[in-house]
Amino acid sequence: MRISVIGCGHLGIPHAAAMAELGHEVIGVDVDQAKVEQLNAGHCPIFEIGLPELLAQHTASGRLRFTTSIREAADFAELHFIGVGTPISPDGRSYDTGQVFGAIRQLAPHLDRPCTIVGKSTVTVGTTRQVTELAQRLAPAGERVDVVWNPEFLREGHAVEDTLRPDRLIAGLTTPEGEKAIRAVYAPILDAGTPLFVTDPQTAELAKGAANTFLGLKISYINAVADMCQAAGGDIAEIVDILGIDPRIGSGGMRPGIGYGGGCLPKDIRAFTASARQLGADRAATLLRAAEEINESRTDVALGLITRVLGDYPLEGARVTVWGAAFKPGTNDVRESPALALAQALQQAGATVTIHDPQAVNTALIRNPEFDYTDDLPASLDGADVVVLATEWPEYGHANPQALVDRPANALLVDCRTTLDPEPWRSAGWTVHQLGRPGK
Repeated sequence: MRISVIGCGHLGIPHAAAMAELGHEVIGVDVDQAKVEQLNAGHCPIFEIGLPELLAQHTASGRLRFTTSIREAADFAELHFIGVGTPISPDGRSYDTGQVFGAIRQLAPHLDRPCTIVGKSTVTVGTTRQVTELAQRLAPAGERVDVVWNPEFLREGHAVEDTLRPDRLIAGLTTPEGEKAIRAVYAPILDAGTPLFVTDPQTAELAKGAANTFLGLKISYINAVADMCQAAGGDIAEIVDILGIDPRIGSGGMRPGIGYGGGCLPKDIRAFTASARQLGADRAATLLRAAEEINESRTDVALGLITRVLGDYPLEGARVTVWGAAFKPGTNDVRESPALALAQALQQAGATVTIHDPQAVNTALIRNPEFDYTDDLPASLDGADVVVLATEWPEYGHANPQALVDRPANALLVDCRTTLDPEPWRSAGWTVHQLGRPGK
């Protein structure tokens, strides 16, 4: 098929490259001329595992190209994916869908033949109906323009894998033509056995928020139990293993730490909580808000542990090395990064902060220029009074504790993601503390 992907960010670029990998002819659209030129040269402005290679391969083959002209995309494609951003609105509780409707207002006047618009962006329930009304009113093709909502369930750092081999596809639609188009564009994925849930639009819209919010509930729950372990001297890692073996619960997503971040989970949970209140489901909203509050408290919990670990040595004036800037490993995205939030709290408490990250130094520097940064792991430890692991990059787990032990002023490590095996570090002479686990 000939398809367009409107919006080239963390969602649109991986989706465009993956659609080319499936054999489609793809044109991506973005308003940023410099980004378009960079993409057409096969250079990726974001970091995702496997994405630079896929982008270079398909821009070189001619199967994938990018433009700033939405008219060019309308003339070219028979199916249009909408992958623009839906950031949290100024009220802090709902999606700002201005870019979605802006894209429709620009695209629809050029749609003079039957086609399908497929929304990928995360939106408030009821948006599909409004988009359909707007598109069919503005398009010369009128009601021959179908609108389907096909929410994404991508894990940042795994966006290519999750697009090409998703665990499920959802299509919220109202016409047989819309379903036919979805089955055609995703044919290789469906042929591989991925289940397709064909629903009404409002179910599809709610499904994304429900999935991310449930994940947030699991993270907040295990963090709350980690706090209980910290107070009682219990071991949260053992509790995760005990709970995770129950098939009704499972350990996936149940990792204690300093909370969730990024461009999806925080805003999706806020918006889903707001939707519960708007729909009159007040008890649900109370439960969801409690999960948010637990997540919001994680910086203070980590800061308290670091302060206790330093003991008589004051945090004010201390030199702290923070390992990690990205909100999670596998990406250079620092939006709502718990690692950077913790770095800010440490600096506000009077510490001097140096940050290391394997991929996100440049993106973090743009957002938080007040910190010192380095991409040299051993050098990041020079003079440090304490090292804080804030993003669970595998580079930290694979580091040689013995080779690093002489670099900091004190071989003191606080693992705020509870992911390191502490024994090799302790054997090398480090003192290791982990959230929710007994320290040594």
